Amino acid sequence: MDYKAAGAPKPAKGKPRHSEHNARGSEKNPLNRKDDKSALLARMKAAAEKGNKD
Repeated sequence: MDYKAAGAPKPAKGKPRHSEHNARGSEKNPLNRKDDKSALLARMKAAAEKGNKD
């Protein structure tokens, strides 16, 4: 008897079951778009100031 072939097949590895809604290269997030670092920095500073006040 071939015990190696017995049982259910193993699932595929390394591939997600679904695609993200904002994945790189999609309509919402094109590949050539540059992330705005200055806006991110401003949000981080505002969050830090808000945290210091509390």
